[in-house]
Amino acid sequence: MRRHHHRITLISVQYSNLSGQIPSTVGDLPYLKTLFFHKLPNLVGPIPSSITKLKYLQQLWITWTNISGPVPTFLSEIKSLDYINLSFNNLTGSLPSSLSELPSLRTLDVSRNKLTGSIPSTFGSFVNQDFYIILSHNMLSGSVPTSLGKQNFTKLDFSRNSLTGDASFLFGEHKGLQYIDLSRNLFKFDFSTVEFPSQLFYIDLNHNSIFGSIPEGATELSNLQMFNVSYNSLCGKIPVGGKLQSFDVYNFLHNKCLCGSPLPACK
Repeated sequence: MRRHHHRITLISVQYSNLSGQIPSTVGDLPYLKTLFFHKLPNLVGPIPSSITKLKYLQQLWITWTNISGPVPTFLSEIKSLDYINLSFNNLTGSLPSSLSELPSLRTLDVSRNKLTGSIPSTFGSFVNQDFYIILSHNMLSGSVPTSLGKQNFTKLDFSRNSLTGDASFLFGEHKGLQYIDLSRNLFKFDFSTVEFPSQLFYIDLNHNSIFGSIPEGATELSNLQMFNVSYNSLCGKIPVGGKLQSFDVYNFLHNKCLCGSPLPACK
């Protein structure tokens, strides 16, 4: 707990057997900037609406607990929020479209919950361009709204859901994208048409229905640390150059007819 001139600005509770619900009285700390609950397996119940009174709250961390209920729509009333991490909980229901109304938000992590429904189209209108969005390990379905193609995400992780259709518009030569994980979904699009931003260093597309060939542009990604396209429907010769040949053969296996190093030579 941190105080400034008798003003409490931070509450941090972690690695504790503390049990019960988040008390509504947390909303009675008007100068609170950071609320941090982590590794509290006996913390249950919903996120209390009283936190909307926290007009200076910037960081909301509630991770590795057993809180339940929805991701609250009322979070959009806390205009000072710049970081929301609600990962590793038991949250259910759909993603509130109103989160895009948060003018300072830069990170949204709701991974490893039990969220359903589709990604709101409003998620293409976050104000900040350097944006981290992590929705992995949920039960989200439907296609990714094309409005997200207009957003300049830095990190985008939609892995391990049941998302469908085209996601090629999330890439783009002039975007700020550095990290993209679309693995273990039901995406289906032509990879050949994709253009990569130069700073992209992490691409994981395994276990989808992506077709076409690997674009030549992949050889120009000088910072590439991960490139996994296994378990798709890709074809053709793996482009030679850059970092592509440094990856394990397993990163390319189980495609329709990919060939060339590190896979066997093309016939």
